Formats: sequence, C-alpha cells, structure tokens
Amino acid sequence: MNIFQKRQQRLQAEMIQCGWSGFLVTQHVDMYYYTGSMQTGYLFIPAEGESLYLVRRSLARAEEEASSNVEPLGSMKTLKERLAARYPGLLDNAAAGTLRLATELDVLPVQQFQRLQAALPGAAWEDGSLLVREQRMIKSPDEVTAIRKAATVVDAALEAVIPHIREGMAEFELMALIEHQLRMRGHQGLMRMRAYNSELITGMVAAGASAAVPTYFDGPAGGTGLHPSSPQSSGRAPIRRDEPILVDLGCCIDGYLIDQTRTLVIGSLDPELQRAYEVAEQVLRATESRLQPGTISEHLYLFALDQVQEAGLSAHFMGYGADQVKFLGHGIGLEIDELPVLAKNFKYPLAPGMVIAVEPKFTFPGVGVVGIEDTYLITEDGFEKLTISREGVIII
Repeated sequence: MNIFQKRQQRLQAEMIQCGWSGFLVTQHVDMYYYTGSMQTGYLFIPAEGESLYLVRRSLARAEEEASSNVEPLGSMKTLKERLAARYPGLLDNAAAGTLRLATELDVLPVQQFQRLQAALPGAAWEDGSLLVREQRMIKSPDEVTAIRKAATVVDAALEAVIPHIREGMAEFELMALIEHQLRMRGHQGLMRMRAYNSELITGMVAAGASAAVPTYFDGPAGGTGLHPSSPQSSGRAPIRRDEPILVDLGCCIDGYLIDQTRTLVIGSLDPELQRAYEVAEQVLRATESRLQPGTISEHLYLFALDQVQEAGLSAHFMGYGADQVKFLGHGIGLEIDELPVLAKNFKYPLAPGMVIAVEPKFTFPGVGVVGIEDTYLITEDGFEKLTISREGVIII
C-alpha cells in the first residue's frame, strides 16, 4: 500500500466517525494529495472500499499516475447510475434520506455544487474541508524531504543574486533575477493558495516605502506591484541606498513549498529600523523556544504580541493601522496557507510532522518593512529549522 492509499484509509476512518457514506474530492490539490495525480475530474472515496477517480482529462495521465481506480467522467447525468453500479446499496440511502456525502465546501464554486446536487438527488451534503486540511497538517517524511529541497533552492538562489543587487535597479528587476535563479534550480513557478480570491507569485520583493504600501493580500507587506490588476510585490520603483529591501520568497519543489524572508540593505539601516529588525529576531527566537509538541498555536501569537508591546512596536507589528494582519505564522505544504495558523482562536496543539512558517515583521509607512521568516518542522522533542539562509540584516 502506497502513501496515497494510506491517506485515503485515514480519511475513511474519519468519515466513519462522522457518519458519512462518502467523500467527493473536487479540488485539484486535494486530488493530488489522495491520488498522486492532478487531472481534472472527481475522486469519490466511500466510507469503506476502494476509491474511484472519474476523470475528464487527461484520462491517460490519470491512469498512469493515480493510486485509485480510474474511469472517464462522462456525462454528469450518468454520475448517479455509475456510482450505484460501482457501490451497490450506497445510493439506496438517498431514497431513505440517509445518504450523507462530504466535499470541500471551502473551495467548491456554488454553480459546480449545484450540479452535484442535481446529479445526486437525495444526498445530504456536508462540509469536509476542515477534515482534509487537518489531515494535511501532518507531513510525511517524503513531504518534508521536498520542503527541505525547496529550502536549499531558495538559499542558493538568494546567494546567487546578492552580488548583482545594485543601487537604482528596479524592484521587478531584482525579482526577475531571483525568479530566474529559482527556476533554473527546479522551482515549479507555482505558489498555491487555498483562500478564495488569493493569489501569490514567487514572493514579495520590494524596497523602502513601496514595500509598506498595503494591498488586498493577507500579509504584513504588500508592495505596489506592476499594475492595479496585480497589486502586490515588486513594482517599478528604484532600490535606493540605506532603505530596507524585503525579500520574502517561496519556492515549490515536487509540489511542496518553503517560505522565508530576509532583510537586505545597500549601505545601512536607520537605527529605528535596525532596532525593529532585532526585535523581530527576538520574537523568532522566543517562538522557537516554544516550538514543541503540545504548545497551542494561538499561544505563540499571543506571546509574540506581549513581546512586541513591551518593545513599544505594537503599532507596526505585521502591518500598520487598519491593514495589520492578525497572525504570526501559518502551516505550509502543498499550499502556502495551510493549518495550523498562529493566531487567536486557533487552538491546535503542535504535533510532530507539522510544518510552520513563522514571520515576525514590522511595517513603517513611507519608510519600509523589516523582518525575518523561517519554516520549521515540529519533531517529537522540539523542532527542526528547515530554512537555511543566513540571518541578520544582509549588507550589500
């Protein structure tokens, strides 16, 4: 039995506890997590028995890749009959009003959901997205290996680019150099996010005042971007001497992501910014001291708030004013915004196998953003830092 089949079995065990008859996986990342393939269609996992991957395209790719039975999707009008033929007795529950099916309602478009309702009349649909996301919190050794590899790629790309950073170059030019180095080392060019209407390019690379420009993206630094149609990250502003350069990078290797931030400067930082950066490192060190199984994720954020308040920097922590974000870090894996979130009301106890990015940053409108971010694996007795890039303000 391979890792994908084992994941399906774990999901089935949870489904039985919930009283669900089946789970219809619709989102492409979840599809890959449970099958090893990301072809268009639906994956039906019954509470008991083998799964069925109904594929629109490419059927040939799915047959080659997937750890599930594969059939062509065909017409949605025949979905009920085909499931009934594959799983005798399953749809009898629909007539009795006891057929309970789950799917990922956090990402499934309403129009598509209504088509499923029409195709499977009598089914009671429930939201299974949290169950899937909680299962994905715990990474396997193979998943961690991919994230480690991504960390080495980010580090190598950053070090390759640093000698080419010069005063007057445009932010997007620096981003282009970084992306070239990442892609040449195997970065897939994708930074997937689950949240509705959220997009992320390779990273947030911006300097000085433009890094502190707020935007829709749920993060402490926005960036102007090149146009209002893509209002984040690098813009056309020139990089100037003595202003902070925020280099918040991701990298995707074999589907898995790393997330790290480093602060650079041509010359030297203003003393206020240098102090804020040092507080960010202090918050990171204090968080590390609590990265161990059993620590409640919410508590890490609350501890950080206390530190920042004591340092007199609360107004600048993780954004500024109405644009402050209310978290310290987040889980990461196939998507950038996985569980657990280090924020209020997230009560998950840390557990071995979780991978978490911790990113204390300070935003100063009209001046810039400074901070640091590292990604960690929770182990049986503490943590392993997966990011390997040098720390401290990097002087160009």
